[in-house]
Amino acid sequence: MSRLASISAIRWRTAPFGPENRALAPQTGRIVRLIRAYRVSGPPPIAKTKHETTLQIRLPGLFDQDHLMSFQIALRKKVSALTALVTAASIVLSPFPAAQAQQKGLPVLRDTETEQLLREYTRPILRAAGLEKQNIQMVILNEASFNAFVADGRRIFVNYGAILQSDTPNQIIGVLAHETGHLAGGHLSKLREQLANAQTQMIIAMLLGAGAMVAGSTRGSGSAGNNGLANAGAAAIAGPQEMIRRSLLSYQRQQEENADRAGVKFLTATQQSPKGMYETFKRFTSESLFAARGADPYLQSHPMPAERVAALQEFASSSPYWDKKDDPALQLRHDMVRAKISAFMERPETVNRRYPQSNDSLPARYARAISTYLHGDLRSALAQIDALIQVQPNNAYFYEVRGQALLESGKPAEAIPALRKAVQLSNNSPLIEMLLGQALVGTDNKAYTDDAIRILRAAVAREPEAPLGYMQLAMAYGRKGDYAEADLASAQAAYLRGDNKTARELATRAKTRFAVGTPGWVKADDIVAAKPPRN
Repeated sequence: MSRLASISAIRWRTAPFGPENRALAPQTGRIVRLIRAYRVSGPPPIAKTKHETTLQIRLPGLFDQDHLMSFQIALRKKVSALTALVTAASIVLSPFPAAQAQQKGLPVLRDTETEQLLREYTRPILRAAGLEKQNIQMVILNEASFNAFVADGRRIFVNYGAILQSDTPNQIIGVLAHETGHLAGGHLSKLREQLANAQTQMIIAMLLGAGAMVAGSTRGSGSAGNNGLANAGAAAIAGPQEMIRRSLLSYQRQQEENADRAGVKFLTATQQSPKGMYETFKRFTSESLFAARGADPYLQSHPMPAERVAALQEFASSSPYWDKKDDPALQLRHDMVRAKISAFMERPETVNRRYPQSNDSLPARYARAISTYLHGDLRSALAQIDALIQVQPNNAYFYEVRGQALLESGKPAEAIPALRKAVQLSNNSPLIEMLLGQALVGTDNKAYTDDAIRILRAAVAREPEAPLGYMQLAMAYGRKGDYAEADLASAQAAYLRGDNKTARELATRAKTRFAVGTPGWVKADDIVAAKPPRN
């Protein structure tokens, strides 16, 4: 692992994932945008405004928090605010650009070993759901909490904390099956339809109620009857709002239950136990029981935890695979990934508590080796890594960690043999190829330049959203004297980092160095023409 956000490899690969980190679509300049949709547990974020709101349902990524308007403010202002009321309804229920909703982006972690394991977890489930050919991607977020959600029908987001806190493969697989249920059910698009219908109902109710308020006001404000008519108009607005809000929340709860059932169906179809899903959700019940007491069940975006888990247990326990255990080899791989995550993401004292010296298991030794190199003892770390390689000589990720440790310690030439071996054993993993390319470039040996360019070009062709690959490619081209390609690669790296100004400047200069109409010129022109997200 190494951070993709900087030229030198530093720990895990991380980069913002959002409007400021998007892949350039060749010859189109189109921008990939993400919209967050569903979470495993907990209600959707509720907009907190200084006003009292009556409609607080909000889809993360669809609604900008600043645009959640208060209808009761309009009720108090009566006739003078009629126009504002109708406008507010349109704003509240109209999708805003995802770019506007994700200005800060999502912190993404990249690691070949972890991503490969998640792909193997999801592949049979996606096949059972009929989504195998949809190219669903797994995205790991730099968040310690247990959470997962789907977005735009193409990605499943998983917090690293969800992996770390899952004791068995079956537990995280159950969560992934639930999220696949959302994808297979098309829940995001269906919820948008519900919101559109709610918008129409809301506007009609508001117009009818506002008409009564107008009548009450134009007849004078002195009589109780007229005040009553105005108040009736206000009630005519507030009542339907509450009904619509509860209807939408109920619809969301039903979607969550449907996703649970679909997840169990997919697990059963792939001969896997749904017990892990049940165990995970049951843990959520225990953790949230106190917080849920006294809550209005209709105000929950998900079913009340105890009710949801009871329903899940009822139909999941009937699976013929309920008591099936995870394969020991898969459990070991799962534990290795958890150890790796702990070593990279947790404090050394926490790692030592999780994996004390008395623990001689392979995952514990893996975690301690990584933690040792991260905190400055390269010689001891290399000895520990070499001992791991003796146990599993064909483990690509042991060689990757060895090469990364040397590279980050300022020894790029010594890192090359280990990284070449890691590339070979990982079937040319593009992320590991980028590390190898970085080591080749870092030696300042021009004899490695053509090899670095070849390896990095192959890597970015398969991983077009990784800035590190383009940054190293730019350095290699510059060393070779090919400044047109160097400018283009630098522009692509800046574009992926979200530095649109620098990207356009570099792409503009690259265009002057390419012949008009050549592939390089067209790619540079795409970057120049790409429009940044609107604020």
